Amino acid sequence: MHVLSYVPFGADGIIIRIEADIRRGIPGIDITGLAEGAVREAKERVMAAFRNSGYTFPPDRILINLAPAGVRKDGAYLDLPIALAVLAAAKLAPSAEDLIVMGELELSGALRPVRGVLAATVAGLQAGIQDFIIPQENEREAAILAAGNVSAVSTLREAVHALVVRAETGSLPLTQGAGITTAEKNAPYIGDFSEVRAQGRYKRALEIAAAGGHNLLVFGPPGAGKTMLARRMPSIMAELSTAESVEVTRLYSLAGQLGGNPSCLITRPPFRSPHHSASVEGILGGGKNVRPGEISLAHFGVLFLDEAPEFRANVLQALREPLEDRVISISRAEGPVRLPAEFQLLLAANPCPCGRLGMHTASSMSEESMELASLNAASCFCSPEEIHRYWRKFGAALLDRMELRVAVSNPGLTRMSGSAEEPSVRIRERVVRAVAIQRQRFKAAIHGANTATMAYTACDTRRNARMPVALLEKHCILSDSAKKAFQTASAKLGLSGRAFHGILRVARTIADLEAADCIQTVHLLEAIQHRRLGDDPYDILTVDE
Repeated sequence: MHVLSYVPFGADGIIIRIEADIRRGIPGIDITGLAEGAVREAKERVMAAFRNSGYTFPPDRILINLAPAGVRKDGAYLDLPIALAVLAAAKLAPSAEDLIVMGELELSGALRPVRGVLAATVAGLQAGIQDFIIPQENEREAAILAAGNVSAVSTLREAVHALVVRAETGSLPLTQGAGITTAEKNAPYIGDFSEVRAQGRYKRALEIAAAGGHNLLVFGPPGAGKTMLARRMPSIMAELSTAESVEVTRLYSLAGQLGGNPSCLITRPPFRSPHHSASVEGILGGGKNVRPGEISLAHFGVLFLDEAPEFRANVLQALREPLEDRVISISRAEGPVRLPAEFQLLLAANPCPCGRLGMHTASSMSEESMELASLNAASCFCSPEEIHRYWRKFGAALLDRMELRVAVSNPGLTRMSGSAEEPSVRIRERVVRAVAIQRQRFKAAIHGANTATMAYTACDTRRNARMPVALLEKHCILSDSAKKAFQTASAKLGLSGRAFHGILRVARTIADLEAADCIQTVHLLEAIQHRRLGDDPYDILTVDE
């Protein structure tokens, strides 16, 4: 007898075949198939759940095989399927073939929720499996796809009853779900752009980044509003499409990040902000049993690294390949594991280790102190070597991938006490319109998604920041005056090939924000203006806002 189950592994997971054989011998359970700690302990939970559920555990030697045997299996997901396999082998319950079963057993026979149920549903549907038995608390998560026959049970006895009904009627007894909810109903308040005075150039850069999915670097002294505005970026971002929502929710389910409410469908782009002490595995993903890292949890959203130079240099440099490839490939003995990682990177940094470089720029000094230009450097306690060593952590290759760069200064009392700023809702309206234009532009790619499971393909183009070079000539049409301005700017700035294409993509997003078909000179010049700073930390001394 065998039962199918699912084990989270990487971004897809593995469908496991659990086989049970009962033979004469000393009573006990043997589990084969590279079972790790929690799976080896399942036999004790299963035997206790049998007794407390009113079943007699077979007084024979029981062999449990987990196939494929060459893949390591860990976690308590296999408790319920192992129990059902033993019951079927002992003729105490009908066969549980051609359906996926997941659940952790308590000693009382009650079921506890597990992670990865949504991913298991996707994998099962792709394999042609339509029936699922899952814990009651995972019911809404399994119902997100609104496909297949899902029976949510709360005890081992209810699972056996579901199999009996399936054997008699040909289908599982379906439970009445409470429907799908979204994660935003109880989401914490994230702030509004109108609460932050001044920093108009930074706000504009965030708007462009939200509209086109571009990477952004902001640097300036402490207290200038870098983090405050960055954390308000979700308030201006457009909602995910249906396919993107399911894909993001599936990754959070695999990572066990749905929190205490596993019924939520995530409809807003994720915004991840890990601490600077995070390890490479925590950012990229991995571990003994591969789990998605921060770049995968930021899929279709934003990865915000505050105090970016404080992150380890190898962590920062490891972001380069995922930014280009939109996936991260992790090598394991069982084979490479690919995790989706289509995220936009938002870096915030002080210009120097002490943070005082640029604290008194010309824009924030009074008229009486304008003559003291040396104050800019004198206020910093760092040597030039320390400053360049600090900035060198970014590396030219990573900085070249930052399409938007903004230097901010302390706004000063005059601008801090100014009139109310534009609220997030108005900025978001422009962003939503620009995103809609891009979705229409790349409609063919988006329609390439698997509509049966709504799984999104990582290689699809969905935003201007990911526009392939082959499509730039088609979609980034410059006016005659814009072409001349671009040629002049390219010659003066010495742009790399990536920077050249990046400016075109940013200009295309700026034009989309104004619903313009052709990129005009003003769009191009603004894109160039957002690119010219950031290669040198002393650029902070040139801020004129």
